[in-house]
Amino acid sequence: MAFRSFQDFVEQLDRAGELRRITEEVDTHLVIAEWANREMKSPSGGKALLFEKPIIDGKTSAFPVAINTLGSRKRIAIGLGVNEVADLAQEIQLILKAKPPTDLREGFALLKQGIHLLHARPKRVKEAACQEVVQILDSDQTSKNASPARTKPQISLLDLPILKCWPKDGGRFITFPNVHTCDPESGARNLR
Repeated sequence: MAFRSFQDFVEQLDRAGELRRITEEVDTHLVIAEWANREMKSPSGGKALLFEKPIIDGKTSAFPVAINTLGSRKRIAIGLGVNEVADLAQEIQLILKAKPPTDLREGFALLKQGIHLLHARPKRVKEAACQEVVQILDSDQTSKNASPARTKPQISLLDLPILKCWPKDGGRFITFPNVHTCDPESGARNLR
């Protein structure tokens, strides 16, 4: 993995001149999406944007919004820790189409490619940056009989700077999940 955290990746984009920080307050209701849409349509995918003070229903969110972080070939290469995306694509093709080696030299080359795969495995850790702030919803919080002294603030997805992107959307929603597919005929895999 090229970076220990998404924050490290965003900081690298900043150092590479691929990030524009937006320090003023910007509304999550249509405004951030419009700003991002214009940036993405600019030459070469524009810059990644970091909205440091997104506004939700008139209040500043505690969470910044990063958008268009992988919107150019250069930023994808930075994210993958390579100079060019094509270099990694070629390496992956060689691994996917590998055939049993016919001699020692081919065997060594195949082994070298396989070693790279060991670095692609997910790593299990006991502590991570995302665990610095943990909010636990206690069953007493949801009880109508809970005393005010024991009642803590409720945790809600509404506190997250989730965007409303288009005027006729039903509300704010989380967009662009990763969809894993497999071609039923060729068995080729894809991630969108």
